[in-house]
Amino acid sequence: MEAPRLRLRLPFLLLVALVVSPPAVAAAASRMRIEPLPTAALRRLYDTSNYGKLQLNNGLALTPQMGWNSWNFFACNINETVIRDTADALVSTGLADLGYNYDQLLPDPKTFPSGIKDLADYVHGKGLKLGIYSDAGIFTCQVRPGSLHHEKDDAAIFASWGVDYLKYDNCYNLGIKPKDRYPPMRDALNSTGRQIFYSLCEWGQDDPALWAGKVGNSWRTTDDIQDTWKRITSGHHMLDPVDGMAPLLIGCDVRNMTKETMEILSNKEVIQVNQDPLGVQGRRILGQGKNGCQEVWAGPLSGNRLAVVLWNRCEESANIIVKLPSIGLDGSSPYSVRDLWKHETLSENVVGTFGAQVDVHDCKMYIFTLAVTVASS
Repeated sequence: MEAPRLRLRLPFLLLVALVVSPPAVAAAASRMRIEPLPTAALRRLYDTSNYGKLQLNNGLALTPQMGWNSWNFFACNINETVIRDTADALVSTGLADLGYNYDQLLPDPKTFPSGIKDLADYVHGKGLKLGIYSDAGIFTCQVRPGSLHHEKDDAAIFASWGVDYLKYDNCYNLGIKPKDRYPPMRDALNSTGRQIFYSLCEWGQDDPALWAGKVGNSWRTTDDIQDTWKRITSGHHMLDPVDGMAPLLIGCDVRNMTKETMEILSNKEVIQVNQDPLGVQGRRILGQGKNGCQEVWAGPLSGNRLAVVLWNRCEESANIIVKLPSIGLDGSSPYSVRDLWKHETLSENVVGTFGAQVDVHDCKMYIFTLAVTVASS
């Protein structure tokens, strides 16, 4: 029997969004043909044999989604003007051209007097995409009507408004398992005939990596984080390492960014790693030093290249050194190494090992161009 629903209905339940390129959080680039990695060493470290088998095939999420999310900065204090101004700012700053094309908010009839359809038309006119927020429960986390047991009706309305993205939360879920609550909205969205990116916000509590790939285009890995070093390093929410092929969603006020923030968000070389068409997730290869706080992350890219991140979680500066065979490269062949933050090629002849001095709580990111003579074992 369908649960009764408050007649507050939909204009109260939504969170609006703007985005362009989408992914699947824990396994991007799924439906495209995965080109084989060039060596046995790389194939062992970065296995892609299961890519595409456990993911939703709705034509979206070939690379990680990029965009803006209103929640971190504005929470519920948003309105139609904020969204329109942010859409303008994404375009005027050039961030939209770099791929930041989805943005998200919480609408209300008083603060969105023109309605969601009119706002969607405005956003689409900027070359951006619009997303909303709802909940796989009877209420949202802000105690507004959720979509549980009303998936078909709500999905149809979302589609009629021209929505491109749905973030689907986990509050007031009546104790029903996520594996039972989230698929109905997937099916409802698909039945509308409109491509709508489906982002599961299940909080990572019920092992979504084991089942969410076939349900949504991306899924939440942890609960909320706060702006403390300990909390950020223990679990990622909206911004994971770029090398990990996670979504890049801006959470600040785009209209009032510092120069430093803009330089970080607009680094084309770093974004290209995140959006690489090969779509193979980077991974933590090793941790050294006290409690493994000197970390090496790496992942293969298209064009026989390898992205490498040296990350210092320690409480003092560290010289992080990596032996090239440990990241899947041949120890006797030369490699070209490019620093993605300095935007310069450091060397054309790195052989055997590579290292760099990394400041406290800092990271450095490189691309190694694989030599033609890489060993096959």
